Amino acid sequence: KVTENAKNSLASLKRENPRLEPTLAIIQARNDQLIQEANKNFAKEIGLRVIHICLPEGSSKDEIVSEILRLNEDPNVQGLALDLPESLYSSKVLNAVKPEKDVDGLSSVNLGRLVHGDVYDCLVPPTVCAVMELLGDTGGKKVLLVGARGAEGAALQSMLQREGAAVLSCHWKSPQLQSELRHADAVVFGSVKPDDVPVSWVKPGATIIHCAHGLLSEKHNYGQQNNPAAEKTVGSLAVAMRMQNMVKNVERWIQSQQYRKWDLHCLKLQPLSPVPSDIEISRAQSPKAVDVLAKEIGLLTDEIEIYGQTKAKVRLSLLERLKDQPDGKYVLVAGITPTPLGEGKSTVTVGLVQALTAHLNINSFACLRQPSQGPTFGVKGGAAGGGYAQVIPMEEFNLHLTGDIHAITAANNLLAAAIDARILHENTQSDKSLYNRLVPVVNGVRGFSPIQLARLRRLGINKTDPETLTEEEISKFVRLDIDPSTITWQRVFQLTLIWFMILISTLQAQFDIAVASEIMAILALTTSLQDMKERLGKMVVANDQKGEPVTAEDLGVTGALAVLMKDAIKPTLMQTLEGTPVFVHAGPFANIAHGNSSVLADKIALKLVGEKGFVVTEAGFGADIGMEKFFNIKCRASGLVPSVVVLVATVRALKMHGGGPNVS
Repeated sequence: KVTENAKNSLASLKRENPRLEPTLAIIQARNDQLIQEANKNFAKEIGLRVIHICLPEGSSKDEIVSEILRLNEDPNVQGLALDLPESLYSSKVLNAVKPEKDVDGLSSVNLGRLVHGDVYDCLVPPTVCAVMELLGDTGGKKVLLVGARGAEGAALQSMLQREGAAVLSCHWKSPQLQSELRHADAVVFGSVKPDDVPVSWVKPGATIIHCAHGLLSEKHNYGQQNNPAAEKTVGSLAVAMRMQNMVKNVERWIQSQQYRKWDLHCLKLQPLSPVPSDIEISRAQSPKAVDVLAKEIGLLTDEIEIYGQTKAKVRLSLLERLKDQPDGKYVLVAGITPTPLGEGKSTVTVGLVQALTAHLNINSFACLRQPSQGPTFGVKGGAAGGGYAQVIPMEEFNLHLTGDIHAITAANNLLAAAIDARILHENTQSDKSLYNRLVPVVNGVRGFSPIQLARLRRLGINKTDPETLTEEEISKFVRLDIDPSTITWQRVFQLTLIWFMILISTLQAQFDIAVASEIMAILALTTSLQDMKERLGKMVVANDQKGEPVTAEDLGVTGALAVLMKDAIKPTLMQTLEGTPVFVHAGPFANIAHGNSSVLADKIALKLVGEKGFVVTEAGFGADIGMEKFFNIKCRASGLVPSVVVLVATVRALKMHGGGPNVS
């Protein structure tokens, strides 16, 4: 009956979630083939996948804990059970199991919930479930627990008391054991009965339950045939109950993967008058630990990469997990043409999400651009907001953050170096020498890489064997013939707002600010690592002598650029002064690119807030470029449609652009 119910429940879950593959991991550190086979057979019948991790019998607690911690972080494992010698069932081992994966229900968190009566919020240990099933109605009966120790003993006592039984517990050496056995209506042996305790001591007609580990046969006989007491063992019923617990765990796991209203602990503000400086306000607030914030908004442990105490990268796997969840409302904050000091778009964005989440209890997310160090150290200053509507810590936000801009700088300048190197080598080497460098002989074999095969196809050369190319084809393959006067790819630095030139031999080089790199614009528009790689490969860096475009793909550096950007593609999670979530990701300028934060940050945030939540994103510069490019470029690339536009207008900007004096 238990197996059939579990099987039907799991089948129903699989119908609703076709890609579901529920997996139970069992750590076994004793040589017991019988219990291993029982677990496998029951799991197979129900439709569960079981992984047995068989450790040596002499394994230490530390070795077992290490294996438990590894499985705790495995996103493909929804349940974890232990089959260990009695000596290894310590609190250290049991509490190493994550409560949400604790199929055996023996961790302190699970037991605490059980003892406090939160039966629907915990899992009852399988052995205890089996005992309760075998005992039936215990209301008003006297039940004696003998040799039932530890977590299972405590759980069994709690469950029996809840069902109205009078429960007494004693050990095998107790002097009152014989007397207690004579008066008990039911006896539960929690460990193997010693030979010097005859079954004849038990009250005739009483029920005897054997639940010691390792007793899997349905009937257990101690050689006492003349006692009419009804003897039963939990045996395979306990294994079936374990699988039933696993199915319950899978159901909870599915619910945890879905949208839920945030249980967000907001930080209190204590406004002062007069209002202190932004940096003083930022430093006066103690931010939450970022892993706490991540858990509050529904992120799983394996979906974040923590950078210090207040920043974390969010992995793109989240989009796959929540792909069936409806998006929240999409809000754009833009501004009229600003003054050089900025008009407060970021402040309005942050203030809006603080109001929605901290004061109206509505899920909301701010998505901001990462500021460039040029404006930060210039007259405009940082972009973390202002006053009591800021992203904190301000210094972390405005400076290096998680190194995304540095990664863009490295990738951009790698491509610039590749251009210089290619021109140098083509000017100084023969076709044959270039071919030997590009397609070297390794262990006596010469072979094309995938990126080289793609270049051959673009050239119309449909060959895969390097030895079959003609001299003309080799020349076409190895020579890009870049025209130095057409190079459009420039090196970048973080802190340059002016263009300046240097001479390298006969080459002329220019320098831009890092966020002006085309790679920054690509980062803001990309939807996946593969999409980013394809976009990087299509970047035109120069023309050849015939006027045809030369791309990063032609130079063969696409993979290297993608590797440098593999972490930068993940949005960075931070928080506002009131502890509400913020994504900081990408920061292209609107006067040379599209001036908006990343599509990925917006998409992830829209899933996390849920259908009734709000994502407030920001368009840089004025409405005439930032907002228009949001609609005409970003929305067309992402497919997202905004619900509301908030337009920030200030008297200061209206005066300046209406013919008034410059702002000083």
